Amino acid sequence: SRPSRPEACGLRHIAFVVASVEATAALLRSRDVDVEPIRTDPYTGRLFTFIADPDGLPIELYEASAV
Repeated sequence: SRPSRPEACGLRHIAFVVASVEATAALLRSRDVDVEPIRTDPYTGRLFTFIADPDGLPIELYEASAV
C-alpha cells in the first residue's frame, strides 16, 4: 500500500467533478469498483467520495455545484 504523506512532492491524488456523486458511485459499484462511503464537504455542503486507480492512487469524485 502506498504511504500517505501530505508533505511529499508529486501527485497525491486526482479529482474529477461529477454531476451526481450518488449516481456515479452507483454506476461504479455496479461495475465492481470499490467506492468509499459518500461524505459531505463541511465547507461547501457538496458530496464527495473516493475510489482508487489500479496502483492505489486515490481518485476523488466531487459533486458539481447546483448552478
